[in-house]
Amino acid sequence: MKKICLVLGTLSLFTLLIASSCSSTKEAVAISDEEKAAFQQKEGDTITIASDAKEYEIIIIEPGFNFWLQSIAKPRNFYSQSYMESRNQIFVANYNLKVMQPMRYDPNLYEQQINYEPNTDYGYEVNYKLYNYFIYFQRKYNQRLGPFIPRI
Repeated sequence: MKKICLVLGTLSLFTLLIASSCSSTKEAVAISDEEKAAFQQKEGDTITIASDAKEYEIIIIEPGFNFWLQSIAKPRNFYSQSYMESRNQIFVANYNLKVMQPMRYDPNLYEQQINYEPNTDYGYEVNYKLYNYFIYFQRKYNQRLGPFIPRI
């Protein structure tokens, strides 16, 4: 069974977050009070999607992500699967590059590589949750995983 595995835990409030871009001119992303509440959650959420037929599994462990997904993220069918697949390919490539540079990027944020094959059809649900996790991750930790500003 192929696995896409993304496991992140609670980070200390005092953890130094290293900026993901060398540029000092980042556009500020507006964060609503409801979104801030999701980011401040301490209880771990675990979202697992698995399918033996397609031989994949995705595990996302992140406090507040499930709440954010249900209350903040765009609803299902807002984005097409092809749109999310193309963004996920960019996000995964950039995320994996940062995982391989633990002296430059915080290894508490970039813990392990994600095995996302561009020619595999993971289906809408996996792409939806992975795409939204990357948006959540970028907004919560003020990171950039591509040339786009992470907006909701």
